[in-house]
Amino acid sequence: MKVCIVVNPSAGGGRAGRALPDVQGEFDRLGIEHRVEQTRSLEHARELAVAATAAGEATATLGGDGLISAVAGALKHSSGVLGVLPGGRGNDFARVLGIPLDPVVAANVVRELDLGVVNGRTFISIASCGFDSDANRIANETRLVRGNLVYAYGALRALAGWRPARFEVTLDGREPRTMSGYTVAVANSGAYGGGMLMAPSASLDDGTLDVVMVEDVPKLRFLRLLPTVFKGEHVRQRSVHVSRAREVVVAADRPFTMYADGDPIAELPATVGVLPGAVKVIVPQ
Repeated sequence: MKVCIVVNPSAGGGRAGRALPDVQGEFDRLGIEHRVEQTRSLEHARELAVAATAAGEATATLGGDGLISAVAGALKHSSGVLGVLPGGRGNDFARVLGIPLDPVVAANVVRELDLGVVNGRTFISIASCGFDSDANRIANETRLVRGNLVYAYGALRALAGWRPARFEVTLDGREPRTMSGYTVAVANSGAYGGGMLMAPSASLDDGTLDVVMVEDVPKLRFLRLLPTVFKGEHVRQRSVHVSRAREVVVAADRPFTMYADGDPIAELPATVGVLPGAVKVIVPQ
């Protein structure tokens, strides 16, 4: 099958653009027919993916999770096939799938994976709000820090001005649960923020979402909790609660933007659902 490589050359501080010649060289070595389309717009990337599918081509993204998410959404419930070549800052989707973070082409199979959906917009990994809203906004705005450290920087800056929020979370239409705390994260996949295992038990093909709620604790204790997220050990804490559902409604006592795959996706209140087996993705054997 011919492959259309959709690349955002500026992703990952230019990492994707620098990796492109090596990626093309590997495709040539393996005898895989391909072409390259450069994009700096997620909407343009969606259009390219749809066009590639219509031409009988697979679409391989070379960029970050935002680019993967946009293309995955464009290919949902279609014959289109998505390949992932990591080239962003966090590359969390690739981490979860076991795809090497150096963009390479290896023996692969195609799996049908779930997508999350928020108010009609799809995402691949984790949709979260509250403290995460502030941390994501700061990380996206900064130009002083690069790479994975930008997420830690965003979290530390957000913590300085944070005050607890009151959330109302409804799982599968049951009685709403209220919580005063930091974050509500609804996970289709396990990782976000450059390797943080926010939902270590989440699966990309089980047709459900993992819901992680972090209650209010003193800031110093929360700061000590942050490093444990990289190993998924935070879920052992009494202040962290994990549930599972197919539909989650999240509201709060003050305005928050929900973020997913590094980008804003909805304003609260928001309804998060799952689309089982919605997209075909090339993954390692």
